[in-house]
Amino acid sequence: MPELPEVETTVRGLARFLDGERIERVVLNRPNLRRPFPPELVQIMTGARVIGLSRRAKYGLIDLDRGSTMIFHLGMSGRWRIDPEEPDRHDHLVIDTADHQFALCDPRRFGSVDLEATETIDSWPQFASLGPEPLGPGLTVEHLKAALKGKVQSIKLCLLDQRIIAGLGNIYVCEALWRAGIHPRKAGGKVTRPQLTRLIPAIRDVLSASIKDGGSSLRDYAAPDGELGYFATRFDVYGRTGEPCRRDDSGKVRRIAQGGRSTWYCTKCQK
Repeated sequence: MPELPEVETTVRGLARFLDGERIERVVLNRPNLRRPFPPELVQIMTGARVIGLSRRAKYGLIDLDRGSTMIFHLGMSGRWRIDPEEPDRHDHLVIDTADHQFALCDPRRFGSVDLEATETIDSWPQFASLGPEPLGPGLTVEHLKAALKGKVQSIKLCLLDQRIIAGLGNIYVCEALWRAGIHPRKAGGKVTRPQLTRLIPAIRDVLSASIKDGGSSLRDYAAPDGELGYFATRFDVYGRTGEPCRRDDSGKVRRIAQGGRSTWYCTKCQK
């Protein structure tokens, strides 16, 4: 599933070609993805000008000059294709401007497209309960200390709770906990202030590095169909079961299961 850096990379890539453009045509090739397309989507988007693109958690937002925002989620397999040479049978939504075509391709159809009033976007049900953005000013030690107070659930699972921090996924939680030297099984309420002070920049650093590299690969992307490339990284712990720790080679990377997901951590340097 695309995580926050991949969604951010996608939004930035779309913005290069779509921001400021007028939408000339919108085609729906099926009635739904995970849920039905908004019935007014084609009418509102056709003829509208795009006035901004952004991201909230793992959702992409396309603001229109008609006071509406199209919200997309890529689900498990979704991606945007720019100026594809040939149509794909999984191109379920196609948007044309004067110069480019944008096709939302989603083979497994776990993604979604919604349309909401821009001025009330923060109260949209999926956004209303979200915590602060990990790269925004709302993520502070004070926020985390209050949100984790009394939590007996592991810090790993707490960080995956979108009500505590918006948009963090399994890969980057594992990587951030390693960078901060925090054991993933430690109870959220037991994480100390010094550890939280290390955790916040660790989260921001790993996300920023991924976005930066994803952006670089996007700028250099030369596939014939203009498909947006995703970030391919060299993780410090994720997927490295049995390998030596890159910070302390006397430690080994171990995999455990938490909440039905795999967690990787160093047996030596994460306390």
